[in-house]
Amino acid sequence: MEENKQNNMTTEQQEKPNEDSGIHIEGHIKIHDPDSGEVFVDKRNAIHYENISEALALSLSNKTTGFIHEMHFGNGGTSVDPTGVITYLPANNTGQNSDLYNQTYYKVVDNNSSLNTDPTRNKIETRHTTGNNYTDILVTCLLDYGEPSGQSAFDNTSNLDEEYVFDELGLKSWVGTVATGKLLTHVIFHPVQKSLNRLIQIDYTVRIQSLTNLTGVA
Repeated sequence: MEENKQNNMTTEQQEKPNEDSGIHIEGHIKIHDPDSGEVFVDKRNAIHYENISEALALSLSNKTTGFIHEMHFGNGGTSVDPTGVITYLPANNTGQNSDLYNQTYYKVVDNNSSLNTDPTRNKIETRHTTGNNYTDILVTCLLDYGEPSGQSAFDNTSNLDEEYVFDELGLKSWVGTVATGKLLTHVIFHPVQKSLNRLIQIDYTVRIQSLTNLTGVA
């Protein structure tokens, strides 16, 4: 009897699932002119882990909210002193109500949304290769020649505080009303002016990777 009990305990111990695992999320942005090929920004971004953990849970449980819906742009991520030295502020990635420092524009990038006016050039794709333990979300956003409304004619401004001289952007989730979602990612970069004379495209990649034994980050 005692021997059978011991065998059962041994079997239970052997069948205990491996819980030493986790999720790793990282992001990367490339801002460029698709016509000229000029690259303005090519860097990683900060993940808002609290908000994105909630977004993942909402999406997996089919609650109709939490998914990426918009890309937001701002001009409050840097400051310039009288000598021209640029100071970069830290990314806002803590606190559920965190936001861009000074949002000045946004675009809907969810190509399933009726609010997306150009879903062929502003869209979200998922990319996965069988056998890999990560999947990439690629968010593409194009600022066409005529947008935003009210921009300068040429990209030659010396005023880095202009409304459409962008130095920060982030992805926001859908919570039921446009432009009110939670900040999922945030990145600060060297100021880039959007003007009538050029296109600007943002390729924003978010990689979600499952880890076994907390190793294996790609």
